[in-house]
Amino acid sequence: MRRDEIGMSITDRRPLRRTISYREKLFSMSSIYGENSFSENAMKKYLPYKTHETLKKMMREGGKVSPELAEEVAQGMKEWAVEKGATHFTHWFHPMTGLTAEKHDSFLSIGRGGTVIERFSGSNLIQGEPDASSFPSGGLRSTFEARGYTAWDPTSPAFLVESLNGATLCIPCVFLSYTGEALDKKTPLLRSMERLSDIAGRLLRLFGKKGVTRVHSTVGPEQEYFLVDRAYYNARPDLVLTGRTLFGAKPPKGQEMEDHYFGSIRERVLAFMQDAEFEMFRLGIPVKTRHNEVAPAQFEIAPLFEDSNTATDHNQIVMETLKKIAWRHEFALLLHEKPFSGINGSGKHNNWSMSDSEGANLLEPGKTPHENLQFLTFLLGTIKAVHKYADILRASVATAGNDHRLGANEAPPAIISVFLGEQLTKILDNIEQDKKIDSSDRAIIDLGLGKLPVISRDNTDRNRTSPFAFTGNKFEFRAVGSSHSVAMANCTLNTIVADVLAGFCADIEGGLKKGKSLNKAVLEVLRPVIRETRPVRFEGNNYSAEWEKEAKRRGLPNRKDTPDALSAFLDKKNMEMFIRNGVFSAAEIMSIHMIMTEQYVKVVNIEAETALTIAKTLIRPAAEEEFSRRAATAASSAAVKSSGATLLKREAVVYGDLLSDLVSGTIALESTLARREKIADEVKKAEYYCSEVLPAMNSLRAVVDKLEDETSDGLWPLPKYREMLYIY
Repeated sequence: MRRDEIGMSITDRRPLRRTISYREKLFSMSSIYGENSFSENAMKKYLPYKTHETLKKMMREGGKVSPELAEEVAQGMKEWAVEKGATHFTHWFHPMTGLTAEKHDSFLSIGRGGTVIERFSGSNLIQGEPDASSFPSGGLRSTFEARGYTAWDPTSPAFLVESLNGATLCIPCVFLSYTGEALDKKTPLLRSMERLSDIAGRLLRLFGKKGVTRVHSTVGPEQEYFLVDRAYYNARPDLVLTGRTLFGAKPPKGQEMEDHYFGSIRERVLAFMQDAEFEMFRLGIPVKTRHNEVAPAQFEIAPLFEDSNTATDHNQIVMETLKKIAWRHEFALLLHEKPFSGINGSGKHNNWSMSDSEGANLLEPGKTPHENLQFLTFLLGTIKAVHKYADILRASVATAGNDHRLGANEAPPAIISVFLGEQLTKILDNIEQDKKIDSSDRAIIDLGLGKLPVISRDNTDRNRTSPFAFTGNKFEFRAVGSSHSVAMANCTLNTIVADVLAGFCADIEGGLKKGKSLNKAVLEVLRPVIRETRPVRFEGNNYSAEWEKEAKRRGLPNRKDTPDALSAFLDKKNMEMFIRNGVFSAAEIMSIHMIMTEQYVKVVNIEAETALTIAKTLIRPAAEEEFSRRAATAASSAAVKSSGATLLKREAVVYGDLLSDLVSGTIALESTLARREKIADEVKKAEYYCSEVLPAMNSLRAVVDKLEDETSDGLWPLPKYREMLYIY
């Protein structure tokens, strides 16, 4: 289909497969919620009482799965799945690609006498053995060593994925090498959660919370995305192959009118959202909010809080479900961090907190001086962790796509800083400056820690330029990219906070052994932390050039690109931190660094090759035809002695210069890519792609975008921004 025909077909766009409307479904959220998840209700119905109670406790607190328990759970899970139309099961896991993986096996088994039965054993549930040879391992294993193991994660509920012709039982799993190293993103996340639980529980016991058995890190990841009509998407090779537009001139209207944010949702988009939400409700995913985002054709969906592991699994399912349902509605859903130049990109605001087994949010201010001293301890522990390990926190969100977004005056910069708000900052200043304070409750009240109910009502101004902002009872880590798994960011957050809190515990316990009161011991630990973390606390505009200079003066790292950011994984301080907390081994850290470096190289290489192909096979022919037309017009008018004829000739010459620049740009990019073959070291290759290949791509893009503005609409081969962003 020609580009100029696409818009005509879109005006009558209908879903590829008719979906049932909300009115026809006649449902309430509570009646369908979790029906495709092996949830509490399903366990009660399909498991023996003792098995159900044991599994429920294991989901809350962890534990080892016995063969007997696995067998009983497998039988109940199979009966539930088969009754709902499932014919296959899969161990669903998170390899280091950042996506999810699955290998489907049927329940089919042949009994005695050739009888066909449906069977699913405890061993099928507990462990699988997918071929691991083609998954990224970063040198942990050789390519010819294919063996890898999936192991059931009982803390995250199994679920059903429905398709046109049936359903598949998906069992959340970890993925390990033959020698036990993590080959996935879930295993380190679970380790970090366990470590944080141990240390935070130890700290809570110092504050007298003897009944707390476990502490969970909790997450609510907001998911941003773009929607474009699928016909336009299919006509853009760059979108299909890379997820972003490698070329595209600025449209007459972008987001400057601010008329899309929170605006009325168009009917076709709303129909897609409702169908997607219907599927998510059935999967037990607590989606709460939907709205138009800032950029045209950009939207957001946000869930309620869950523990980090379940939230990570659910966010992966959300991304997969959104893409699947969008396709049915003749949309293409874009999760790239910067699919369109010149307008806002997409992030995934990672709202992070901690809660204990009694339901208390540890970053929620309390009603008594004692509770608020505890709150302040966890708050400052998090701030110190971000200050001390800002480089590795930045590395946890480093990708080629996110480099286009971070620092683009729409998202937080690559400089990691913390926003607290006026009231908390004042309290910290009071504690730091009053060196003669006694440790009585009366003195603590005078410091402003007596009662802080206003903070729980979000007294902060939600500084949207801060990469790590306190928003009342949680921290919002805004640097996570929209296409990312949130596993690495939350694994890093859990670990660095646990590491700092472990130091707090040791110091407070030391003070108590010397006969100091709890208040005094705690305040003596916190006061130097307040002074130490001053550089990372910033209340102003993180987008300003002045802040970049100020951050440098404060000694804050500013790692603007992925190759530079990833080097933090190899820093001795960070490696020792991960190792002593039992989250990564040295080999696993080296593996992660290599995998993320290789992924960066692959992504930029695909983009460069795609840009070359488009420039040579689509843009150049169109530009040559336009130039021929202009040259012919100028030549035919040459006999006429007029200013108009002179102007036509001049325009043809100017356009010819652009065409010449296009040819030069493609040659320059080709030669730049050719030189990469001489670089064997993967880290140096990544640095070369960053410093040489990307600038060559940007130079070529500048020429192509100028040509788009000068070439007649009927000749231009690619759908334009003004079409993709506004016709849906």
